[in-house]
Amino acid sequence: MSTRALRTLGALFATLILGVVAAGPLGAQSTSPDQAIRLQQQRLQRNPYDAASYHRLGDAYIQKARETGDMSYFNLAERALKKSIEIAPTNAGAVRHLAFVSSSRHDFEQAVTQAARALELDPADGDASGILGDALLELGKYDEGAAAYARMMAAKRDLASYGRRSGLKNLHGDADGSMADLGRAIDAGLAEGQPRESIAWAQWQLGAEHFAVGDPAAAEARYLEALETYPGYHRALAGLAQVRAAQRRYPEAVDLYRRALGVIPLPDYAAALGDLYAKLGRGAEAEQQYELVEYIGRLSALNRVLYNRELVRFYADHGIKPAEALELARREIEVRKDIYAHDALAWALYANAKVAEAVGPMMQALRLGTRDARLFFHAGMIFRRLGDTDEAMHYLERALTTNPHFHLLQADVARAILKELQSSSRRAGHEKG
Repeated sequence: MSTRALRTLGALFATLILGVVAAGPLGAQSTSPDQAIRLQQQRLQRNPYDAASYHRLGDAYIQKARETGDMSYFNLAERALKKSIEIAPTNAGAVRHLAFVSSSRHDFEQAVTQAARALELDPADGDASGILGDALLELGKYDEGAAAYARMMAAKRDLASYGRRSGLKNLHGDADGSMADLGRAIDAGLAEGQPRESIAWAQWQLGAEHFAVGDPAAAEARYLEALETYPGYHRALAGLAQVRAAQRRYPEAVDLYRRALGVIPLPDYAAALGDLYAKLGRGAEAEQQYELVEYIGRLSALNRVLYNRELVRFYADHGIKPAEALELARREIEVRKDIYAHDALAWALYANAKVAEAVGPMMQALRLGTRDARLFFHAGMIFRRLGDTDEAMHYLERALTTNPHFHLLQADVARAILKELQSSSRRAGHEKG
């Protein structure tokens, strides 16, 4: 892996987990981020007190961060945007984009404050309402987040707004509505001339939605579209790798995960590649990837990126470092109270044999009706450990019905345990009869 790849540890929002990542605060761009950066820097050399140029420079750095995953560009964006605000304190757009940077760093309380300030300056700013909604959802304030999104949709209907609303529908279990909005997002992005990366994001997200409901063929088509739109797009490479693994085309899956990691070394990619090697009996190579997951997690702190949630899931999934997993999960839920923070806490408690304590956060994770096979799998495993066979079978069946390919290794675990529980239940029924 290149030095540059190891440096580019940032990724915009976790996302990936929630599926409500903004398609981007920027408008249509006729130039690349690099060209825009050079242009604004030249303008600022001529006029170092040009608030608008600092604002546009910050925008270009944000888009560069999105495209490369290099978190240092968010630091540069923050610097430029703060300079713009220093020169022009009522620059609502710069304040809004500063909120976007804060959210990308998982400083959601700060993002709420900044987005609210942007709306004070410009109440009709749909993008600011969207960024406010993003942060509120991450904090688990779903009603407030939905209200912010409603204001966003009333103000504008574009790639970003449809993408955000899609994520909210997904959280509430409306897969069809979510996918319809992503289709609208793609159409709007193409019509508006949005950055190719933003359009590819929507295409990738639509593929992820298809995969999540057990349709790898449709997912494959969307991922290939994303790669055509934005060649080398790391999210689409990793998504296609997941499809290939589900199709048992393992060598292709290995190659695709390696390519994704070569672009941005995200912990989820390394963990998935490690699991793939484990599935193939290549233990030494699996261990190398698992070590990389931890290395990325440690190094990320230097880049102001937090992968607590990913590390919790990795540790709990693999039965390692349970105490550290629980510590990270408790730390995570202090700053993010969304359903996936509760799921991470429940799963970490399960890994520490605190199953009675895990039920509460697990039910919080399920409270919106989200159709996520991994949530159902976690619930099934927790109820199985509690000895509640009926609930365990219910949730394990839901996991496998929702998406039989939800995880390369854990889907097999779910099938084996469900079969075992069903056999035990039948035997118990015969004995009673």
